[in-house]
Amino acid sequence: MTELLGKSKEELREFCAALGEPAFRGAQIYHALYSERKFDVAQITNLPAALRERLSKEARITLPELKQRFASTDGSVRYLFGLPPSEERLVRPASVEAVFMPSEGRQTICVSTQAGCAVDCHFCMTAQLGLIRNLTSGEILAQVLVPLEEHKAQLAPQTNIVLMGQGEPLLNFEPVMVALRIMLDPEGLGISPKHMTLSTSGIVPGIERLALEKVRPKLAISLNASNDEQRDRLMPINKKYPLSVLMSVCKEYPLRTWEHLTFEYVMLGGVNDAVEDARLVVRLLTPLKRVKVNLIPWNPGELPYRESSPERIEQFRQILVGRGVPTFVRYSRGRDVMAACGQLALLQVERRSFSVISPQ
Repeated sequence: MTELLGKSKEELREFCAALGEPAFRGAQIYHALYSERKFDVAQITNLPAALRERLSKEARITLPELKQRFASTDGSVRYLFGLPPSEERLVRPASVEAVFMPSEGRQTICVSTQAGCAVDCHFCMTAQLGLIRNLTSGEILAQVLVPLEEHKAQLAPQTNIVLMGQGEPLLNFEPVMVALRIMLDPEGLGISPKHMTLSTSGIVPGIERLALEKVRPKLAISLNASNDEQRDRLMPINKKYPLSVLMSVCKEYPLRTWEHLTFEYVMLGGVNDAVEDARLVVRLLTPLKRVKVNLIPWNPGELPYRESSPERIEQFRQILVGRGVPTFVRYSRGRDVMAACGQLALLQVERRSFSVISPQ
């Protein structure tokens, strides 16, 4: 059977044409699936009954199994999805996590692009899983569609999407871009590029490819260190793409008139939060155009790091701001259910006690 979830409008048009149907039927399926969130072909009532009957035998819309939800006291919900069998050979069962975060006037959904991660950032719990497999475009889209449908009665006008969950998006480039194009399409999910951010550990070839995309999300670089020696220890990917190479590609990255290039900096107490670190970060970023920095307090897990003090974080921020670098402190949502930045790792599900909402 043909899987419909994750297919582009053109692919659905071609699929319908191959069935001997008018190609515009594919566009109708596309709109129903992504704009109206109809996950059963029987619900697409503007299709002829005969076509719906045929599709029920020759096509499917497969959502990942919703294994559990974890409710945070701040209103965030962490979703644990079990992945169905894929064309890839799985060496162990695969699951993936997403986070829905409601707030005043908007909701933000944090999406995973891989099950596990191969980049091995030493301060990140997800890295402890290793890479299990890449996600398909449909599995990426489902992490957005399921929470939106579940919360449809309370949705705010604006939806933000951040590709900051499990995995390195630019190491799963094609499926990620298929999913993003559907999210950004006004006839798909209709998310504005201004409200979508892709975060990367600094995969230089992927950044160069992303720059060529006509429609693309905002870009955030996970920096987390002020020099190569420090970044080599924290993020081994730096040995392949050192700061000089990363800053060079960032300098050439094409920014739209409304856009800033964001640098994320996880504050690790006694590791990367010294005054000298702040000064070195300023030196790194000064040659770039229109940048901003998000300082992210480290979220406790089972790794040998500690949080920077609020006073140290504020001192760091003031140094950057004083040198003309817009800098903000971003406190993560969902810390109590291990849904915050750097905490998404399935092994935590078995080791901690959360407020669990049973799947409906």
